[in-house]
Amino acid sequence: MTHPSGEAPGDSHAGFRLEPEAPAPPTALPGNASVVRPDAEDLHFALGADLMTHAFNCVRAFGDFHLALSGGSTPLPFYRRLMVDPAFRAFPWARTHLWIVDERRVPMDDDRCNYTHIAGYLLDHSGLPESHAHPIRATEPDADRAYERELRDTLAWREKGHDRLDFVLLGMGADGHTASLFPRSPALRERERLVTVNSGPSVTPPDRVTMTYPLINAARFVAVLVTGESKKSTLTRVSARASSPEELPILGVAPVGGVLRWYLDAGACP
Repeated sequence: MTHPSGEAPGDSHAGFRLEPEAPAPPTALPGNASVVRPDAEDLHFALGADLMTHAFNCVRAFGDFHLALSGGSTPLPFYRRLMVDPAFRAFPWARTHLWIVDERRVPMDDDRCNYTHIAGYLLDHSGLPESHAHPIRATEPDADRAYERELRDTLAWREKGHDRLDFVLLGMGADGHTASLFPRSPALRERERLVTVNSGPSVTPPDRVTMTYPLINAARFVAVLVTGESKKSTLTRVSARASSPEELPILGVAPVGGVLRWYLDAGACP
């Protein structure tokens, strides 16, 4: 996998357009732009429109679309919206590869398994080919290395320089963690591996398998979805940039040649 030098071509499809980028004041969140909506319903539509536009652009340019999704309670209503809203019915699921940003080291029939919840919405109803769904076999001894091999082998079908994830959807915890990159945890210092196991006293049990900064920051588009007043104080700290990624791991997300865009509801805005 190589770091990119440009962005996906085009910016619109079927009436959808990427949210415009406004000049960012010094106290703004890091990245290219923030999309703010009054409530989760409006926010999910804005995120879905950007996701669908980007998916069609990538399918048109490369023949497929590589999407990495996060688990947790925040994005699940968004995944449901993608299935039930007629506005997203034309999403190119048949050309999409589904990857998982991070996973707890639990069996796939465990209620804490991210893939199980995501697949419950997207696999059964979308038409995404089974061979395009890529769960993390997190209980396997070499789960991280196996997932990295699968990523490299699948993306290698693309031309060099385009062998990267197209869209990564992240969340952010109240402690500033994203994916399973927790404050002061070993995975924050990984600079070579694309996927690694993260464990230790600062990682909320059980141990995790997670995408790393090198993989996330090579992506073409990174979206961070944050909702609710409980995240407001953390976003204030992120805006101030007074901490390091060791303390606020979300600050380590900085795509190289890609787009970083925040999606916030009014309650989360600092």
